[in-house]
Amino acid sequence: MAESTSHKRLKKDAAGNSGKIEKKLPSGKRLDAVTKKKATEIERSGSTKGLLKAAQRLKESRKKQKVLQVPQKDMGKAVQAMGNIGIPGTVKNLSGTKRRSVPKKKK
Repeated sequence: MAESTSHKRLKKDAAGNSGKIEKKLPSGKRLDAVTKKKATEIERSGSTKGLLKAAQRLKESRKKQKVLQVPQKDMGKAVQAMGNIGIPGTVKNLSGTKRRSVPKKKK
C-alpha cells in the first residue's frame, strides 16, 4: 500500500536535517527515521500486530533513544507493545504534544 503524505511528512520531520529516512536494518527491514542517537518509527494503523512489529524494528536499531509515534488514541496500546517487547523508549502522539515514557523492564 502506498504511503500517505502525512506519513512521509512525519518521517521527514523525525529525521530532521542530519538524519536519514527509510534506513535499512541488518534483517532487511526498514526503519522510518534515524539520526545519530535516535531511532523513530511511525505506526498509524493502531493494530496491536503493527505496533509490535514497529517496536521490534526499534529494538533492532540499537540506537540509544527509541521513539514510537502513534495517533493519540493508540498511545496506551503502543506503551504496552513496547513493554511486551521489553525495550525502553518514548511513545509520542503524531503532533508531538504528548509523550509517555516506557521504562526499562525490571528483572
